[in-house]
This record gives sequence, C-alpha cells and structure tokens, in this order.
Amino acid sequence: MDSNRIRDILIQLERGEIDSERAFQGLARLPFEDLGFARLDHHRSLRKGFPEVIFAAGKRPEQTAAIFQRLAEENDRVLATHAAPEAAEAVRAVVPEAEHHPVARCLTLDRRADQPRVGSVLVISAGTSDIPVAEEAALTAHMLGAKVNRINDCGVAGIHRLLAEGDALSQARAIVVVAGMEGALPSVVGGLVGAPVIAVPTSVGYGASFGGLAALLGMLNSCASGVSVVNIDNGFGAGFQAALINRLATGESDAPS
Repeated sequence: MDSNRIRDILIQLERGEIDSERAFQGLARLPFEDLGFARLDHHRSLRKGFPEVIFAAGKRPEQTAAIFQRLAEENDRVLATHAAPEAAEAVRAVVPEAEHHPVARCLTLDRRADQPRVGSVLVISAGTSDIPVAEEAALTAHMLGAKVNRINDCGVAGIHRLLAEGDALSQARAIVVVAGMEGALPSVVGGLVGAPVIAVPTSVGYGASFGGLAALLGMLNSCASGVSVVNIDNGFGAGFQAALINRLATGESDAPS
C-alpha cells in the first residue's frame, strides 16, 4: 500500500466521506499480508520510499507472479530481480503491463514512466560481460527515480576509453562501477571523481578470479577514497544505494512509489 493511498484514506476519513471501520479495513494490510508462502511488507514504501522488491531466484514462477500481482494492486511501481523467462511469462499472464528486461534479468511495473527522473547516477561497466549486472543497477536506480547514464566497456586494459568520458564523470552525483577479473576499475574511477563510487564485483573472469572473489577483495582493498563495495553480482544493491545518494544530493524527500 503506497503513501498516496494511505493519504487518500485519511483525507476521506477527515472529511467524513468514510467511517472509521472502512478506514480500518483499508489500512488493515498495512503491516504485512500473509500469502502463506510469503509475507508481503506493505509498509516498506512508507519506510524506504519504494515498495518491497522481489528476488525471483529460487521462487517458483507462480510464486513470483502472485507476489508481483499483489504488489501491483497496491503500488504504482514494482521491481523483481533475477527473474528467469519462466517467471516473466507467469507475471505477464497476471499483470500484462509488466515489462521484462532480459539483459538485466528484471521485471518492472512503472505506471509513472512519464514522471521526470532527477539528478545523475552514472553506471559504468568494465567489460561487455559485466553489462547484465550493470543493467540491473541502472534499472534499479531508474525505478527509484534517478536519471541514469551508462558507460559500457571501458575497463583498465584500455583506460583511454574511460578518460574520454570526463564530462559524464564530473557531472554524476553517484557512480556505480561494475567489474570482474581483478576488479581494478573502481579504484581508477575513485581517483578521478569527487562523487561517491559504489563498486560491484562480478563473477566474470578466469579460474583465479574465484567466481568474483578476487574482484571483491581487490575492491575492498582500494586505496582510492570514497569507494564502497557491495557483494558479488549485486547490481540491485548498488543501484539502490546510488539512488539514495542521488536523492539526498537533489533534495528529494522520497522516491516515487
């Protein structure tokens, strides 16, 4: 249940358009709703400025669809991450307006797509193989109301590709840097900019990368100031954090819900 709906119920109660019992019924699912296999946190949009996000991996397609449908009935924006094509098919069967983003492996519902995005979040991928995680970050930040720009395939093996993007680097209020292999790119970016840098290690790399562990440790040991690190392949976490930083920088009180 988003904040606008709660506000409408309270205004109707104040005006005498509904009685207290109807207001109570309207707010009854505010703490959470028990679906048996999941308990939906309908209060999250009030606390966080965005509804509960669905992690679709490990869920049966019909479970993801049921959660997405209920969230869509209560909110203007819904996001599901790590969604397989089978989950996308199930969701679109019950919420036809939902959109599948196969590269980012996400599902979105955005009934306020025409609402202007604010600020500037920059998402950089070191290599083309890192783009799926970078797209998850970019889509998450976009759904939380941030204006998002992308720079793809500018890893340290050809650093001149990054240095050619000076304007984009200087204008960003938060930067997400996605890299696998040895994970060196966030340190380079952190040494060039004054904005916060959120580093995302990916599981891309040869055997000694240990499924992203080498990149994770390299980023945690960055000597550049202003670099924070999320978990391996966690584009969602980085995009969410970047959107929060961007929101503070723009003076926005909360994200659209």
